[in-house]
Parts: sequence; C-alpha cells; structure tokens
Amino acid sequence: MKDSLITSLYKIGAIQFGEFKLKSGQTSSVYMNLRKIISYPDILRSVAKAMWDATKDCQFDLVCGVPYTALPIATCISLDHDIPMIMRRKEKKDYGTKQMIEGEYKQGQRCLIIEDVITTGSSIIETASELEAAGLKVHDLVALIDREQGGKETLSQKYRIHTILSLSGILHSLLKSGLLTPAEQHIVDQFLKERAVK
Repeated sequence: MKDSLITSLYKIGAIQFGEFKLKSGQTSSVYMNLRKIISYPDILRSVAKAMWDATKDCQFDLVCGVPYTALPIATCISLDHDIPMIMRRKEKKDYGTKQMIEGEYKQGQRCLIIEDVITTGSSIIETASELEAAGLKVHDLVALIDREQGGKETLSQKYRIHTILSLSGILHSLLKSGLLTPAEQHIVDQFLKERAVK
C-alpha cells in the first residue's frame, strides 16, 4: 500500500526534485508539495485512510489539521468517520470573536492533530500550544511524511507521534520503481549519500 501511495504522489508532482527552500530556512534537493492532493480526490482519500488506520486505536474527540495543507485531510477524516473538526487560525482576527480556534469544543476534550510533513515540528508545536491554551488535551499527532530532520524526535518528548512514510523510505521506493528520470535518480543517490555521511 505504501509503495502505491508513493507512486501516486510522485505521478501528480507532490514529490519534486531540484533546489528548494524549506519553511525551516534549509535548502533541499527533495520537496514534498502535498497541496497538490486536493485536486485528486482518490489520493486525498488514500492519505486520509492511511492516517486513520494509523490512529484509529487512539482516544480523541476532535480532529484539527495544521493550517493549511492538512486541513483537507482533516476534513476527509471528519466526514468519513463522523468526528467533529476544529480549526486553528494562522493569525488572530482583530474583529468578530477574535478567536484562534474555530468550531465547537469543550474544555478537556482530546484532539488529534493532523499534519502533512514533519521537518522541525514547529508548525505542530504552534498548533498544539494554541489548542492546549484553549483547554483541549493533545496526546496524539499524525503526519503523512517524516523528513527525518529531528522533528519527530522533538515532538515525541511530549506527544505520541504516528507517521505513515519516511523520506528515506519514499526515496528508496522510488529508486526501485523505475519511474525516476536519470537526473532525478542522480539527485536521489546524492541525497541519500549525504544523509548517510551525517
């Protein structure tokens, strides 16, 4: 199942090779552009299912996607499993209710945080902090991809973290698939070599 999901993500251009600047400020020759999945309902559904399967034995009352890429995945899980969803704003409104958390919730409820990619974990920490400040409990986090850059380890000091794919697993799967162009294969080989040296 993982290999077919990786193949689907590669074919829609959600896994890209070149020179990219990450949100963390680091540069990388491999980029995960998971915003593309919103245009492919079958792939979005597969991603949501994989995340649900990874967390269905966890205890939670609500789901919250880290803005913005994870919001459609959280919506999918909410609709498929009839679990209420809440949303964290990226910035506080200076009008209306001025709330950071939108949706119906009660203090003490448990919330599952959903993320697309973990790099440093900072976006998840921001979201978890806002939810906890609103009186919600966060025990479990789920992400589709772990870039294996320390974020998972940082988060696991406080939360249970569930990931579906690792960056090295994705790259090894693509190398075996025969789908990569020679240029992409070269980038992946170099990337994995550099990773092994660190």
